[in-house]
Amino acid sequence: MEIYVHVPFCVKKCNYCDFLSFPCRDPDEIHDYVRALQRELFLWVKEMENKDVSTIYIGGGTPSAIDASYIEDILDALRALFDVAEDAEITLEINPGTCDKDSLKTYKRSGVNRISLGLQSTDNLLLKKLGRIHTYEDFLRSYDDVKRAGFFNINVDVMSAIPGQDIFTYEDTLKKVVNLNPRHISSYGLIIEEGTLFYEKYHEDDEKRNRGDTPKYLPPEDVERKMYYLTGELLEAYGYERYEISNYAKKGFGSRHNTGYWTGEKYLGAGLGASSFTGVRRLKNISSLKEYIKAVNAAESIYDIPHDEDISLSHKDLMEEFMFLGLRMTGGVSEDDFFERFGKDIRAIYGDVLQRLKNMNLIAHYDRRIRLTDEGLDVSNYVFKEFLL
Repeated sequence: MEIYVHVPFCVKKCNYCDFLSFPCRDPDEIHDYVRALQRELFLWVKEMENKDVSTIYIGGGTPSAIDASYIEDILDALRALFDVAEDAEITLEINPGTCDKDSLKTYKRSGVNRISLGLQSTDNLLLKKLGRIHTYEDFLRSYDDVKRAGFFNINVDVMSAIPGQDIFTYEDTLKKVVNLNPRHISSYGLIIEEGTLFYEKYHEDDEKRNRGDTPKYLPPEDVERKMYYLTGELLEAYGYERYEISNYAKKGFGSRHNTGYWTGEKYLGAGLGASSFTGVRRLKNISSLKEYIKAVNAAESIYDIPHDEDISLSHKDLMEEFMFLGLRMTGGVSEDDFFERFGKDIRAIYGDVLQRLKNMNLIAHYDRRIRLTDEGLDVSNYVFKEFLL
């Protein structure tokens, strides 16, 4: 089982961010939230027979924006309640400018062994446009501090298709990042999401680009595609293996936690708006901070807590998810795993779809595995929709 812990607090919400996050400067509220988190974990463990945990991921928000002692408290609670494997992958998200050397020592002492560091771009003008609170120079100092603290399994996030970004600026970001030699790089294309400052400013431009017209502020579609291809080519040249649509790693350093999501592992999500998957049921926590704290403290069972989402997944739902999540991985999905999980041959369910996509050269079939081709990766959302029964 995997565990995700959500820390919604941040210093300032980025202009493009649609995650459940917000600035919070009330220390009492942060304290009460962390204590509620610990109680939610206690309520979860009461429902479980198998308490084995293989990965922990603390994300946000910006977990490094709260006092490091709270991260230590959360991990202490997890170890006290669950059987956390000795070699468990324990990831913490941090942003430049939100942690110091003492905080990093605390993270190290508490068992964190993987750091995910948000950069997005090495261009300070683009960082300002994104609403980031740091400069590239701040990132370099934080990266150096992270390494000096003894963390060597480091992910760096970068972003493409930013308003005003061209192919040369993006290439410069990639080259500067690979020269630092992190073990993992995540490269995401900017999506203009509703409810963000970027949506207010750029949604008409985004719609124009989606129609095939030339946008005024966003990179044109052909430039966006060049950035996408450049990412794979450049990172491969520097020894990074692409193992998922947006993720690249040195050999042996793919994210075990995220791979679990894509391969159907059960996971527990604790905290505001966090999602859990029990194998047949999907739960999503409420998103109001005050209501969450009040509800968790009053609950005697995890199911006493109101959820924004509580869905029992059918056999059909699980087969669909197996296909379109598994196909995000460059290794694709296994016919044998499909049969073991669902008791049916994959061709009996998806034979016509598989043949049609193969004829279109969007999927390849080898060694009883099915994966996206390069052409399929380009239109992955179309391919995934084909597996909806």
